[in-house]
Amino acid sequence: MNDHSGNLGDSAASATRITPGFALRPEDIALAAEQGTAKPSGDVAEYALRLGDDALILAQRLGHWISRAPELEEDVALGNIALDQLGHARSFLTYAGAAWGKTEDDLAYFRREPEFRSAHLFEQPNGDFAATIARQFIVANYQFPLYRELTKSSDPMLAAIAAKAVKEVDYHLDHSTQWVLRLAGGTEESRRRLEAGMKLMWPFVGELFEDDALTARLGTAGVVPSSLKDEFDRSTGAVLAEAELDVSGHPMATGGGRQGRHSEHLGLVLAEMQVLAREFPGASW
Repeated sequence: MNDHSGNLGDSAASATRITPGFALRPEDIALAAEQGTAKPSGDVAEYALRLGDDALILAQRLGHWISRAPELEEDVALGNIALDQLGHARSFLTYAGAAWGKTEDDLAYFRREPEFRSAHLFEQPNGDFAATIARQFIVANYQFPLYRELTKSSDPMLAAIAAKAVKEVDYHLDHSTQWVLRLAGGTEESRRRLEAGMKLMWPFVGELFEDDALTARLGTAGVVPSSLKDEFDRSTGAVLAEAELDVSGHPMATGGGRQGRHSEHLGLVLAEMQVLAREFPGASW
């Protein structure tokens, strides 16, 4: 997998060093893992796998919008957000794989559906543009405080990955917020579609903030999901109030993605994403 980053990090430097001239790359993480200077504990690897799977599945969903967005600028915007997410996925999966002797590609292309740990929100179909914006609005308001808090992780590699990711998600947050306000205040049709999109996506909010045994064991290395919920409610609530949108009546879905229980949608995403690698394993250009 390759992201759109043009950053050329110094592979000889510390993989966790973030300076204005150096941005952490998956290749740096892989090198550190090979040299034995970056090896996550089993729990940290499982946690990185969750975050990497979230980003990977969302990148696949957003990539479908390229050449299909309602305007050219959105083709570029959604494509860039997808590439940002893919970059985050590469870093998290590379680090997770260091615990098990696997590469990012091993984890992306050669796991079965029950082995993925993404939350259900990320695998939801794009729907129309308003539904995609509703999903992006939820995701950005979840990922921004998550990555910001993860920069304080006692695991230096997780902190370094988050330090790069949070700057990009800050843009995703602004992008989705502006579109929520624009669609809600636009035409009767744009508002109707946004309300329908929120109705589709909001039931999957609850799973994002569920604590479990893994997040409890991580301690200062991770972020307790439930600790982010109040900020999520405040940040989304302010925008929804301005847009005069009410999501309070939407029921919560049961979830289960963190335990490998997925909806029928993930299998279709994986079939498309994995087919080439599985058809020609080990092939090179």
